[in-house]
Amino acid sequence: MTVRYYFYKTLHVTLLMGLLLCLLAAVGAAAIQWYFIPELPSTERLKDIPLQVPLQLYTKDNVFIAEYSKQRRIPLAVKSIPELLIKAVLAAEDDRFYEHPGVDLKSLFRATVSLLKTGEKRQGGSTITMQVARNFFLTRDKTLKRKFDEILLALKIEDELSKEDILELYLNKIYFGHRAYGVGAAAQVYYGKNISDLTLAQWAMLAGLPKAPSANNPLTNPKRALERRNYILGRMLALSYISKDESDKGVKAPLTAKFHKPIPEIEASYVAEMVRSFLLKKFGEKATYTNGYKVFTTIDSRRQEKATWALRRNLFRYDRRHGFRGVVDHVVIPKRMKMKQLEKWADKTLQKYPVIGPLVPSIVFGTRRKSILAYNQRAGHFKIAWRDISWARRHISENRRGRYPRSARSVVRRGNIIMARPYLKRKKRKKGQLQKAVYKEQPSRKVGSRSSKFKNVRWSLSQVPEVEGALVVLNPNDGAIIALAGGFDFYKSKFNRVTQAQRQPGSAFKPFIYSAALKRGYRQYSPINDAPIVFRVGGGRWRPRNYSHKYYGWTTLKKALAYSHNVSAVRLLDKVGVGYAINHVTKFGFERKRIPKNLTIALGTGEVTPLELAEGFAVFANRGFRIEPYFIDRIEDIKGTVVFSANPLKICRKCPSEILKASKDTPSDILVPHTVCTQTPRYAPRAISSYNAQTMNSMLKDVVRIGTARRARKLRRRDLAGKTGTTNNQRDAWFAGYNRDMVATVWVGFDKPRSLGYKETGGDTALPMWIDFMRAALRGKAVKSEPFEYDYVAQKKPSRSKSNKSTRRLNSFSKTKASSSRANKKKRRASKKSSSQRSRKPRRGTSKRNSSSSRSSRSSRSSSSSRSSRSSRSSRSSRSSRS
Repeated sequence: MTVRYYFYKTLHVTLLMGLLLCLLAAVGAAAIQWYFIPELPSTERLKDIPLQVPLQLYTKDNVFIAEYSKQRRIPLAVKSIPELLIKAVLAAEDDRFYEHPGVDLKSLFRATVSLLKTGEKRQGGSTITMQVARNFFLTRDKTLKRKFDEILLALKIEDELSKEDILELYLNKIYFGHRAYGVGAAAQVYYGKNISDLTLAQWAMLAGLPKAPSANNPLTNPKRALERRNYILGRMLALSYISKDESDKGVKAPLTAKFHKPIPEIEASYVAEMVRSFLLKKFGEKATYTNGYKVFTTIDSRRQEKATWALRRNLFRYDRRHGFRGVVDHVVIPKRMKMKQLEKWADKTLQKYPVIGPLVPSIVFGTRRKSILAYNQRAGHFKIAWRDISWARRHISENRRGRYPRSARSVVRRGNIIMARPYLKRKKRKKGQLQKAVYKEQPSRKVGSRSSKFKNVRWSLSQVPEVEGALVVLNPNDGAIIALAGGFDFYKSKFNRVTQAQRQPGSAFKPFIYSAALKRGYRQYSPINDAPIVFRVGGGRWRPRNYSHKYYGWTTLKKALAYSHNVSAVRLLDKVGVGYAINHVTKFGFERKRIPKNLTIALGTGEVTPLELAEGFAVFANRGFRIEPYFIDRIEDIKGTVVFSANPLKICRKCPSEILKASKDTPSDILVPHTVCTQTPRYAPRAISSYNAQTMNSMLKDVVRIGTARRARKLRRRDLAGKTGTTNNQRDAWFAGYNRDMVATVWVGFDKPRSLGYKETGGDTALPMWIDFMRAALRGKAVKSEPFEYDYVAQKKPSRSKSNKSTRRLNSFSKTKASSSRANKKKRRASKKSSSQRSRKPRRGTSKRNSSSSRSSRSSRSSSSSRSSRSSRSSRSSRSSRS
């Protein structure tokens, strides 16, 4: 056999092998096309990759309230990310990112060789593009198929997207630990700053986290984190990304990472929970937490701040009036310990005691006769002066307290855990100065790092109030909730008393009964007899009594409401009719099933929530229309497009009744999904006539002017109206008040109903909270005049039935009484004028004449009066004889 033969033989075998390999490659390609390619995402999906962005809540004036998410992320454009941070990430993860086509064969080969030699995965072969493919589209299963999918998908991503787009996806998606996804969120979590405000050393620290977020974490493993940071700085120097001086400066920089959480700019946790619950029911969990919605509520930030302040201030006042219940706990303070060690021990001890509202847990290090020396992690060492301790009488019961303390040692002792409340001196108070300092630890409620904002404040001995309260503020013209405080502190109790607490309103319910009487034909000056009365109830008797246990006889409806006479209200309801009154009351929005069908509803024995009571009083404020409360103004998506908008009921005073009735039947959803509001207007239905509403306004203004709410006169406004309310045994204290632009309802009581204590009435307990809020909320607001208007639809005259005879008689009596009162006023004025003239000093030479003339005038008047009395007696005798 010749050489040529072997040559052709070898060539033949080689060609056959080549054909076989080509065939195998074709079969493999077909298998890949059939098995792998259909599982890869489409081109459209690659170009529109969604990011899971948290839900954010804001007030109407764009003040941050809260953030909800499973992943904390702040999406950033690649142009807004600092170049040195990008270079630090490339140095740590993929320094050949701009050179390879999505798969770095050199890195893959190096990682494969290392794996075969050691049997361990010590080097990573994945590029940034492969990590994007894995994080967005694939699972974390460590299988050969998943790795093959990752390579194919990385190649496809490189074909469809630019390098900048891939880098932007990576920097916004990658996990940095502590629920932080993306460099924007990582900068906020670890440094509490924007990404552009960090230093080179801090950028290098963040760049070292994606490889091992737990092992390289500066909070849990600072030593490993420091080594990783310095390694990345060395890589950046080797790749000529930074200079030698910059590298040395970064290596010498200390670790400054601390854990930071989103700090609400305003305390509105109850509102935030209402919004979150609503969105979960409406859109589901996934859309709520991941679609990046921005919800703008109807809350006004300034008034919300004042509502929270007024509620807490007055709950503290009540709590102080009823004495000191004792310290939180007692610990044994170690002896023979240096001050720094003692402070570290105290910081660790205080971690298990949460901050509640503005109250910060503190340890008593010592006491003097008239002061307390204490420590907390926020302020360090501080002193509580005697003026902030002297209130601490021992609490015995709601109606009994011990004696005032004579020294601080009789109140607390060394080692006690107390709650201390910071407050600013009156001259140094600034809006929100302590807000972020006190609430810095939300929502963990642990005492955080020391704040310089506590250096110039005073501290007061305090305690967490057992009593609770609620305050809600509505716009009566559209139903928007302006401010809402559902309790002393959301983290103490998540029970929202504004919307969930169904309590008896007491006398605060009387205006709705009086409104029913006005509709029945009564007037505000109609007489009512405030005298004892007994009703037969079942087999027994019921005798209503006034709060003062006094009775005032014949009076007008206006005065009976102003002074909150219970007997007058029950008598009035008895004449109006229970069924008629219930039908009328339900027009204000109260549920029929929670209103008892007996005379006790005149005293407020039905159950309502503070929000329902505010909705009812809004009818009086807007002159007769029933509105629907709502708390979401609009929702924007991640691009800023308005996807939801509120469609509240609007008040139309000149619309015919047919339009108002038709509008009442339209859908009442707070939000219309997936539409940019082109909704048809919805008109509020009329609940009562404008005459009825304005008459009630006049009567309720007298409650503030001369009645049980006269304490509110200190506001010096004539446009305020309202009604106090107190239930049996002072279990609940209410006040609902309003003007034309705002309705505010206040409730104070215990979650488990019990007596608030003697004289803790609506006027003494709830009204001061309302006054504090309204003073701040109405500052700078002018008093608006209220013209008296009649309805667009003519008022019906009361029918002349037998049942209305007494009403007509009462009305005629009230008219004659009013006219006689006017005549009496004129007579009194005339008599005062004449007496003032007589009291003037006479001129010289006329004293005798004046004295003689006065004697003659008196004699003439006496003679004329005697003649008139005789004639009147004779006329009466003649009439009696004729009868």
